[in-house]
This record gives sequence, C-alpha cells and structure tokens, in this order.
Amino acid sequence: MIRPAADPDRQSVGADRPDLRMVPLAAACWAGTWLGTGGAHGLQLLAVTFAVVVAAGTAFGVTRRTRGVRSTCGPRLRRPWGPSAVALLLLAAVAVGGAAEHRLTTGPVSELAAARAVATVDLTIRSDPQVHPPAGSRPAFLTLRAVADRVEGRGAAWRIRAPVLVTVSGDEVHRWSRVLVGTRVVVQGRLQRPDPGSEVAAVVRIRGPMRVTAPPPPTLQLVERVRAGLRQSVAGRSDEPRALVPALVLGDTSAMTAEITEDFRTTGLVHLTAVSGANLTLLLAFLLLMARWLGVRGRWLRVVGLLAVVVFVALCRTEPSVLRAAAMGLVALAALGAGGARSGLRTLSVAMVALLLVDPYLSRSIGFALSVLASGGIVWWASRWASILHAWLPRLVAESVAVPLAAHLATLPVVAAISEQVSVVGVLANAIAGPLVGPATVLGFAAAGLSLVSSTAATVAGFGAAWSAQGIVWIAHAGARFPGASWHWPVTPTSLLVLGVGSVVAGGLMPMLLSRRWLSVLLAMALVAGVRSPLQPGWPPPAWVLVVCDVGQGDGLVLRVADGQAMVVDVGPDPVSMRRCLDDLGVRYVPVLMLTHFHSDHVDGLPAVFDGRKVGEVWVSPWASPPAAADRVRAEASRRAASVRAPAPGEAGQVGEVSWRVLGPVGEHRSSVEDGESAAENDASLVVMVTVRGVRILLTGDVEPPGQEAIVASGADLRADVLKLPHHGSGNQDPGFLAASGARVAIASAGTDNDYGHPAPRTIRLVQSLGMTLMRTDEDGSVAVASDAGQLSVTAQRRR
Repeated sequence: MIRPAADPDRQSVGADRPDLRMVPLAAACWAGTWLGTGGAHGLQLLAVTFAVVVAAGTAFGVTRRTRGVRSTCGPRLRRPWGPSAVALLLLAAVAVGGAAEHRLTTGPVSELAAARAVATVDLTIRSDPQVHPPAGSRPAFLTLRAVADRVEGRGAAWRIRAPVLVTVSGDEVHRWSRVLVGTRVVVQGRLQRPDPGSEVAAVVRIRGPMRVTAPPPPTLQLVERVRAGLRQSVAGRSDEPRALVPALVLGDTSAMTAEITEDFRTTGLVHLTAVSGANLTLLLAFLLLMARWLGVRGRWLRVVGLLAVVVFVALCRTEPSVLRAAAMGLVALAALGAGGARSGLRTLSVAMVALLLVDPYLSRSIGFALSVLASGGIVWWASRWASILHAWLPRLVAESVAVPLAAHLATLPVVAAISEQVSVVGVLANAIAGPLVGPATVLGFAAAGLSLVSSTAATVAGFGAAWSAQGIVWIAHAGARFPGASWHWPVTPTSLLVLGVGSVVAGGLMPMLLSRRWLSVLLAMALVAGVRSPLQPGWPPPAWVLVVCDVGQGDGLVLRVADGQAMVVDVGPDPVSMRRCLDDLGVRYVPVLMLTHFHSDHVDGLPAVFDGRKVGEVWVSPWASPPAAADRVRAEASRRAASVRAPAPGEAGQVGEVSWRVLGPVGEHRSSVEDGESAAENDASLVVMVTVRGVRILLTGDVEPPGQEAIVASGADLRADVLKLPHHGSGNQDPGFLAASGARVAIASAGTDNDYGHPAPRTIRLVQSLGMTLMRTDEDGSVAVASDAGQLSVTAQRRR
C-alpha cells in the first residue's frame, strides 16, 4: 500500500528552529497601519492596489493548479496562501488605520481646531502632567493627555469622546502639575490642529483657570495612594536613588535630574527609566527566577507572571504605553513556557498584530518600536545566552546579564536614530547593571504594595530598592566619564543599516564570546581601557581658531588658546552634545568660560565643561537674571573653585592666542526679581570682540536690536571677519549692526527643525545681501573657522 507523502503544511517546526511564519504578517500589519494613519492617500492607494493584486494572483494560481485534479486520498497539493494572507492583512491594516485617522480628523473638535476657535471643553485627565522646563526665550509649560467629553464653541455644543493634548503655561502650570489622572475638569481654551500622526484630535491651549467637576474614581485614587507610598518609602534616601526608583518601577521620571538623564543616555541605560516591554520583561525574568528558586513550578509560574503584569498595569495606569509594555511582557512570559524561544517570535508577532489593529497609531510610536525590538531580542537571544553564561556564572546572574544585553543590542539602531549617538560602553554598562535592575524593580513594587499595610515594611523594601538603584546610578556615572563613551552617529538610511547589520553580527558572535570567560573579561577590559571617540577625517581642521558646536537650539562656542586649551563661550542646553564637541577638540583646560547671559539654552550644558576639565574663571552677564539660573551657575563655579565675575564694557585682555575686548552690554541694567525670560535679559548679553591668530570674531550672545543699536552708537569698532549671529539668527536684527561688522562669514547656531524658525528667512536674506557667507549648525552641524598663513577657511562637520 502506498502511503501519501506527509503534508508539508502539517509538519511542525523543529524544536530548535524558531517559528517565523507570523513575522511577515506582523510586518504587513505594521506597514499597513503606518500608511493608514499617515493621511498619504497616494501611498494608501498604492498599498491597497498591491494587496489586491497579490491576493487575486495567489488565488488564481491555486485555482489553476487544482483544476481537474482528483485524488481519493484528499488534497495533497501545497496551497501557497501565505502571500495572500500577507496581502489581505495589509489591506485590512490600511483600512483600520485610515478609519482611525478619519475619526480624528473629522467631527466638531477637528473643525473647531481648524478654525483655531476658543471653546469650553469638559475633560477627563488620562495621563500624568509633564512639566517642560524653560528653554531660551520659551517659558516653562505643561502637557498632558485627556479625553474631551463635551465641547461648546461657535454657538453650538456637542457630546463627544475625542482624545486631545492639553498645554498649559504661565501661572496655571503649578496648579495643573498636581492634577490626578481620572479627574474631570471644565476649561476654556483655544483649539489648534495637532501634528500629523499625534493620535489626538486637537491641541487645547488653556486660557484661564480650570474648574474641577469630579475627583478621580476610587480605583484610581487607590493607585495614586500606592504610587505616593512608593515615593514615600524612598524619601529618606539620597537624591539620586530617590529619583531613580520611581522611574524604574513606574516610569515616573519627574524627579530625574538632567545629569542623571544625560549619563543614562550616554551609557545606553535610559531604556530602564521608561515604561517599556523590556523593563517589564526584566521584572518578570527576575520574579520568575525567584519563584523557581522558591519551588514554584508548572502553571503556577505563569500565574505569578500574570499577577505581576496585572499589578504593573494597575500601578502604571492603563495608558497606551503601559498596555503596550504589558503585551510585550506577556510575550516574554509565553516564551518562558512551552515552546520557549521557538514559539516566542510567533507570540510576539500575534501580539503586534493585535495591538496594531486595536491602536493603529502605535505603528508611528518610537516606544512601540523599542518595545518590539527589545522583546524580540530577548526572545531570540537571551535564553541561549543565559544558558551559555550559566556554565561559569550563577543562573540568577546569567539571566540578569543576558536579558538587558539582548535588549540593548536589539534596540541599538533605533536608539541611534533618536539620539544621533551610539553608546560604546552601553553593552558593558547594561551587562554590569543587569543584576541590579531586577532587585531594584521588584523591591520597588514590594515597597509600593506594602505602603498600604505598613509604612515600616515599605521603608525596609524601599531601602533595598534604593541601594540597588544607587548601584545603577554609579555605573551610569562611571561609564559616562570615559572619553568617547558615546559616539556621534549620523542618521542616514545607510548608517542605520550598517548599525543594524552590525548588531545582528554582534548577536551572532555573542555565544562564542560568552562561552569563553577569559575572552569576555578581555573584551570588557578593552572597552574600559580603549574607549575613544573615533576621528572623523578632516575634523577638526588642523588650524582651527573657532568652532561653533552643534548643541541644538542654543549656543556653544570654542576658541583655541593653545593645544588642549580653549576659551569657551556659552555651553548650550545639553551637556551631552557640548561634552562631545569639547572631547572631539581635545580640550582639557578652559582658562576662561564666558556665559553671555543666563538663559537655559546658554548655560544648561555647564556640567560638560566642569566634568573632567579644569576651569580658570567664569565671566557672566552683569544682569543676574533669571535668578535661579544665575545662582546655579555661581554655586557650580564655587564648588569647582572657579572665580566668577562680570566684565565691564571696554575691558580687554589676552590668554594664549586669544585676545579680547568687551563691547557690551551698554547702559544700566536693573536687577530682576522674576525668574523669567525676556528681551531685556537677552539685551544684557555680553558682546565681545575676540581675535585669534589675526582673525577677528564678533560674539553677540542673544543681544536684541535695542542693545545692538546702543553698541553701534557707542562708537565701538565692530569690524570682524566672522560674525556669530545674535539670538540664533532670529528675525529681530538691526541691519546697521550687522552691516557695521563687515563680516565675511556669518554663523547661526540653531537647532534642527526648531520651534522658533531660526535662522529667520528675513535675517538670511539680510546676511546674504551684505555679502556674507552663511553657515548654520542646524544644517551644517558644528562649524569650524581656520586660519592658515593668513588664509581664512570654513569647514562644516557634515554635508548638507
């Protein structure tokens, strides 16, 4: 008797082979929802056409193959429905995404936003307030997400349910910062259109005070009590662990300082402070390992994991990012059960499809991409790596190292695309910090729960969580201090592809590395001893005299004094980019640090200059406003034993190859008792003419037209070869001041796609009409001016 051949469709995937059959479906769903929510009707039509053609072609091919075929043994022909399923899911995803976009872009809220109407809105708060600190001339403001239940405007009222983004500024920020999730309020505000793909129907800019109509429901009040209990359990610890524990457990980064955030970003540990699938997976891995150690087996392990996910969602609230993280955590939980890593990618793909169809806007979320990649990396690599490490490490340590290591390597290309940098010490930092993440998170959750029963027990658990968190902070600080701890990485398709391929290759080589103890230790020592920033060919030019650093929307300039020495003028808003610039230039000693005025986009990068470098003296604006920023600068300088003074107009001096004369500010400036940002503070900027190797450079801070006119009227010699455009090239310029400089080169220090439109088109036209060559850091990156044998040259760090 002839037995029929085994049906390939019924063959099970080998025990050691990962099941990849759902991956194309997940990719098609992701692409379809991304197209559907983007409003690009041409691309949507193209995707729909492609899906229909593929589905029809597949069905036609199957029909032709089966026509006229008869078999008593039943159908045994392979039916290639895979391409058809991918095409149909793509079609469905485009439809779902398009429908979601249609709901947000139509209706009364969208119509009022299009008209920029003022309306009265009933809101239910859905997220914790996020306070954004002041930056440059922009004051502090607050944002949160809410659901609009009712809107009244333009003589009509509607009962609706539309997600909105609320923004608050001015005196109301303090009151809104204390509002709890679930609170119902009535506000008056101006409705505006949101950015494309932002998953809200409108932006509500609050005008006037809010009126609370209902407190949060009892369940949310209980959650808030537990969250407050966690914060109280670590209240007696030092500042850094007190800030990190809520971030690890709840994703609450409100107490994280700029220095901690910067060091976490530099060392690739920043993912630990977000509510993400990777973070929940770390928690589950540690919790299940402890449960197995206590004798829990079989289905009870899954019960423990499921309870952990439920508690996680309850404490972090049912926001989209939390639900996304919970789904990714459940994927990891499923992978730990039957099938393990073999079925993990299939489970991950199913979770992706479900999440994307429920919330199509996740396709445009960076957080979703990070969660998917981190979970995929953990499923694909972590189990095998942990088994290899277990040969020479305890199981607890092996899994604690393997899980964050896999997550870091898998997310490397996306993190580089966001930050434009690659953490060289990230692999080592994640491996060392890994064993501390689980205890800090688990003990933090324990402290939160125990706070409802006993404050003493919660404090004991909080003590353990804080000590584990302190170890993570020390690792971040130590890793960030290595020269070249993070490298600038250009964000181009080619560079990201190279990084992605490199991550995959590194993941493939990791088993060989981890199986050899001596090789692992040797590589770790090499990373510690040999980390250096890679040299970019031609950067900096050998005869540079001035470098305007690319620090985003701010100023950060470096003037060459001697080899390894430089005068620094302003330090930008971000220590990371300023530190990278100074490291690239090899600056070790700063005899003079000049801060033209105290706005945050000129002084917040201060740690980059003081950490690892000696500073002689600090020059500041004569007007100490905003007071809080001025006090912070003076306190930091005092701590570093650097003298602080405000030079007067007409004062001249020289150090090394740099000589200078102070030209402004001209006139008296009154003291301010307001911690605010204003044109008067800009006008109090130090204006200095600097000469380096015969090149005259006019440094202008953010001086406004009244201050520019006063300097011209004073009769100061403004002739210069290079002009640093005042106030990042804003539209407020005195043509006489710019013309008096007669500069050949004008440089605008501005951030890419900044909200202010700097440099302004009319300023660009003015500069070009005066015959100046314009360079701009938002397009050119850092800009270097060099002088060689009297010849002036300008070099951009990146090509436009």
